Amino acid sequence: MKLTLQLAYKNLIGAGLRTWLNVAVLSFAFVIIIFFNGLMDGWNQQAKQDTIAWGYGHGHLRNNNYDPFDAFTLQDGHAEMPSQIEDVRPILIQQANIYPEGRMVPVLLKGIHPNQNVIKIPTETFQSSSVRFPAIIGKRMAESANLKVGDEVLLRWRDKNGTFDASNIFIIEIFDTTVASVDSGQIWLPIETLWDMTGLHNHATMAIANSNYKHSNIEGWNFETQAEMLQDLDAIVSMKKYSSSILYLLLLAIALLAIFDTQVLSIFRRQKEIGTYIALGMTRHQVVRLFTVEGSMYSFLAMIVGCIYGIPLFIYLNKTGIGMPQASQDMGVSLADKIYPVFGLQLIIGTVLLVTISATIVSFIPAKKISKMNPVLALKGKLQ
Repeated sequence: MKLTLQLAYKNLIGAGLRTWLNVAVLSFAFVIIIFFNGLMDGWNQQAKQDTIAWGYGHGHLRNNNYDPFDAFTLQDGHAEMPSQIEDVRPILIQQANIYPEGRMVPVLLKGIHPNQNVIKIPTETFQSSSVRFPAIIGKRMAESANLKVGDEVLLRWRDKNGTFDASNIFIIEIFDTTVASVDSGQIWLPIETLWDMTGLHNHATMAIANSNYKHSNIEGWNFETQAEMLQDLDAIVSMKKYSSSILYLLLLAIALLAIFDTQVLSIFRRQKEIGTYIALGMTRHQVVRLFTVEGSMYSFLAMIVGCIYGIPLFIYLNKTGIGMPQASQDMGVSLADKIYPVFGLQLIIGTVLLVTISATIVSFIPAKKISKMNPVLALKGKLQ
């Protein structure tokens, strides 16, 4: 086997430019596969961490009448929080309108306890505020409504009896988050303030669980675990992975086609050499193995070349991140300004196996024809 490897290596190096062109194309496909998968894994990891930290906590306890995807359920989708529920932070959600610069902007009012620490909304600023209606908004909301810290804006809402009321609210904090679901079109208030505004004392639309929460069946309330809420995000990332795989599979197919053509041409042009190998005592299977090893060596050389320019590139991208277009920030899922790719050991090993096995297979397909060649005709350089 050692002799086969040495001979295969010498034959590849002796082929010169043809070998290095195949290696270059295959190494590019190798790097692209790792890059795209690392980008998707990095996005998935960042999105999960940010979504949990800013919105999901350790699960949501929702009123059975509330559907987060149906705005018409907000009016009746709340109830008094049962007294036996512990380790949750209630949130009351109500519809309202604000009037910045004379424009009417529909918003969701979200009441939350000032002393909560389950999610990263900076509610602690409520405790230091002395205004009657303090409000916290996200960066997206501030930009769309043209509001800044210290601004006063008219808010109109309806109480539990359907009566309209209005007052000015004061923007005391603007937070920056990658999670649009807690930012766009939303205003956060102290929950007791929202209770007083609506007359819905002790009511909640949902509650965010902390790490100590132990769920038990509660009539009128449904608990959705963290894993269940992350299913949609996992599905989106998987879809993106499948769509991006088309690109790197095409690149891999081009590289493998080049190897296949090279092997076919090599067998055609080296018939005398093949006949000589057999005449010197090598079996047909040993010659087939030699040509197959030559083809598989393309993948090993491609990995070496890919590491030369790929490792510095991956280290740089892992440190600096990849900037995302501003328009993509409101696509409905957590997406940061920069995504930091994650190049895990499993990804690298999986890609190495994919490239190596694929190169070996496409090398064996034309090489197996050698087992049917007539060594006498091969020595004469004639086609069988």
